[in-house]
Amino acid sequence: MDNLLSIVTFIPALAAAILAVFLRGEDAAAQRNAKWSAMVATTITFLVSLFILAEFDPSNTGFQYVEEQEWLLGMKYKMGVDGISVLFVMLTTFMMPLVIWASWGVEKRVKEYMIAFLLLETLMLGVFMALDLVLFYLFFEAGLIPMFLIIGIWGGANRIYASFKFFLYTFLGSVLMLVAMVAMYADAGTTDIPTLMNHTFASDSFSVLGIHVVGGMQTLMFLAFFASFAVKMPMWPVHTWLPDAHVQAPTAGSVVLAAILLKMGGYGFLRFSLPMFPIGADVMTPLVLWMSVIAIVYTSLVALVQEDMKKLIAYSSVAHMGYVTMGIFAANQQGIDGAIFQMISHGFISGALFLCVGVIYDRMHTRDIDAYGGLVNRMPAYALIFMFFTMANVGLPGTSGFIGEFLTLMGIFQANTWVAAVATSGVILSAAYALWLYRRVVFGDLIKESLKTITDMTAREKAIFAPLVFMTLLLGIYPALVTDIIGPSVEALVHNYDMALADGHTATQVAASH
Repeated sequence: MDNLLSIVTFIPALAAAILAVFLRGEDAAAQRNAKWSAMVATTITFLVSLFILAEFDPSNTGFQYVEEQEWLLGMKYKMGVDGISVLFVMLTTFMMPLVIWASWGVEKRVKEYMIAFLLLETLMLGVFMALDLVLFYLFFEAGLIPMFLIIGIWGGANRIYASFKFFLYTFLGSVLMLVAMVAMYADAGTTDIPTLMNHTFASDSFSVLGIHVVGGMQTLMFLAFFASFAVKMPMWPVHTWLPDAHVQAPTAGSVVLAAILLKMGGYGFLRFSLPMFPIGADVMTPLVLWMSVIAIVYTSLVALVQEDMKKLIAYSSVAHMGYVTMGIFAANQQGIDGAIFQMISHGFISGALFLCVGVIYDRMHTRDIDAYGGLVNRMPAYALIFMFFTMANVGLPGTSGFIGEFLTLMGIFQANTWVAAVATSGVILSAAYALWLYRRVVFGDLIKESLKTITDMTAREKAIFAPLVFMTLLLGIYPALVTDIIGPSVEALVHNYDMALADGHTATQVAASH
């Protein structure tokens, strides 16, 4: 099918335009129509995206389904997917119908709410498919706007502060990336991403303002991209916007933020940082690895003292993203396989945990851990599902969470045993905060009067969790579903990275001998 990627990308945007133009009024019928329109659009997007996966050839490490046409000022509209990006596209299209379904209780400005999520889906898909620097940047930055509005309009009491903090952190990081993109175009004469992945940027060391820059231009460009992707992940110490954004965002906003938006940082490292600036990445790897370890240990300890359920899960997300950056910069097959697997797995598990919080928040309108206790007595189905995803978050064998953490730790052990040793403590800490949360919310006697009339999950809520439970179990039992698709592309990435490092070190030795 021609233009398959563009069709998948722009179905949600088309639906948003139709809603904006044709739907009028705020009565119950209009609200219902808005919800069903968004549900149908996201479901069709998912079904059409299955054609991408059906015809995808994992053994081909290049880009597939490539669409290319002249755009403006010599720039190109170019889309494509490879083994690294195709699963992020599938994760996005899989999660969005569940996000819309979870928003069925929204009553305030429903049409605008659905339009924001539909536009957000188009922009997120564009990030994972864009094969032109300018196109990537436009999708990457434009995605901030719907999320900013979702938090700022439909969020909690402190939503304005949280939305501006989210926007400023992520936008300021990306300004440096834009400067680096201009420098890349000046050096390579193209904005074509596949061409840039094979272009060798200067790596001769030089001094600026008395500071010796090892790796030269590559290190500076790496740092510029790192500023953007580290905030997006988010990595310690630029993670502080995430707990605020999660706490104030509506449930569906938190799910999208955790399941998909955070993955753009990891994807950026794999698409740009390692293949385009290998010398710079090699120079900065020790710093990145220790930042990742600090994130794992520090944010796990911070999670242990949280009183708000969403904040606890948000800090847990930062810790899990620490495993991702650690795996990526181990720069070996197991590490990168594990990092991608962890990102996909975290999409299901973390999204489900935020939905679990949403279920009881809809009933009690509080996220305070102290407000709950003994829910198992009134909500046995909820207790079971919450337990399942708590265990998956901890990395219980048999769930997808275990595979991702195990592979990343295997990869990092080959690269740096000290980092691996400290990072492994995060597994114990994650069990501590996750089980502590579960015990206080679900177990114990039902002594609070307000909880004595609470009702168990509805059929709709159970149906939302069913696909997430299925995928978490399926990938935990049969991880080859993911590793077979990403394996050849990751192998090619690691091979090219190692070759570039070898060439760079050879060139340095030749220069030194002269």
